[in-house]
Amino acid sequence: MTHRWIPLFLEAQAAELGAAENTRMAYARDLGDFDVWLAGQGIDLVDATRVDIEAYLVACDVQGLAVATRARRLSAIRQLFRFTFDEGLRADNPAAEIKGPGRPKRLPKTLSHDDVDRLLDVARNHGRSPDDRLRNTCLMELLYATGMRVSELVALPVSAARGDPRMLLVSGKGGKERLVPLSPPSRAALADWLAVRDEKDARARKTGKPASRFLFPSHGKSGHLTRHRFYLLIKELAVAGGVAPDTVTPHRLRHAFATHLLAGGADLRSIQVMLGHADLATTEIYTHVLDERLRQLVLDNHPLARPASDG
Repeated sequence: MTHRWIPLFLEAQAAELGAAENTRMAYARDLGDFDVWLAGQGIDLVDATRVDIEAYLVACDVQGLAVATRARRLSAIRQLFRFTFDEGLRADNPAAEIKGPGRPKRLPKTLSHDDVDRLLDVARNHGRSPDDRLRNTCLMELLYATGMRVSELVALPVSAARGDPRMLLVSGKGGKERLVPLSPPSRAALADWLAVRDEKDARARKTGKPASRFLFPSHGKSGHLTRHRFYLLIKELAVAGGVAPDTVTPHRLRHAFATHLLAGGADLRSIQVMLGHADLATTEIYTHVLDERLRQLVLDNHPLARPASDG
C-alpha cells in the first residue's frame, strides 16, 4: 500500500507547481518503487534515514538500472523529503546531502538538413486522404519550425492558430507559456490545414457533435492526436522518405531545430527561450553537438586527416 505522504506530494506538485501529468506519473512510479523496497526491509517512510536511501540506491545499482534511472529516482526522493520537511511532516530531510550517481554527458542525436528535407517532402504525399496529407504536412512543418516538444504540438489549442499568426503561444512544462516564431512554410501549412479542419468541424456541428478545441482533433479519450500516434506517423514518414527509421523520433526533430539554428548563427539565449529550457546550461549542449560535427567534418575531408597511402 502506498504511503499516504506520496499522494499528498503528488497533489502538491499538481496544485502548486502545475507539474504535467507525465511528470506526476513518473514521480508516482519512482516513489512507489522506493516505498515497496522500504516495506520489504521493514522500514516505514516516516522513519527512513539517509543510510536507508543510500542502501536503496545501491540496490538499484545491483539490479542493473541505468545511471539516468537511478539519478531520476533520487531526484524524486529528494523532492518528496523536501516537501515533507517544508510541510512539517518530518523534522529533517534525510536526502538533503546525498549525491547522485552522476549522469554521463551524452550529446543529443540530431538529424541532418537533408534528412529533415526528406521528411518534410514525404509528409506532403503521405496519408490516406488529402486531408490526412495536409495534417501530416502541418504537423511536421510546425515541429521543425518551432522545436516544440511533441506533447506541446499534439495538444495545441486551435485558438493559437487563428489570424494567420507569425508567432504561436505554446504551453510548456509546468504550464509555462512561451512564444515561438513561425517560418513561412509552416504558416502556409498551418493555414491549409486549418481551412480543412474548420470545414470538418462545421460538418460535425451539423450532426450535433461539439466542436473540438484542439488544432489536431481526434476521437480518442484525450480529444487530440496522441503522442504515440504521432511517434508511429514519423516512423512511417521515415520509411517512406528513405531515412533510417531508428534515427528518427519527434525529439530528434527538436534537436535538429536547435542545432540547425545554432549553425545558422542564432544566439543561445534565443534558442533557450524558443525551446522552453529553464536553464541556459541545458541549451549549451548544442554547442558541443556542433563542435563534434565540425571535428568529424575535418576528419572526413581534410587531406592531412586521411591515412597515408602506400607507395
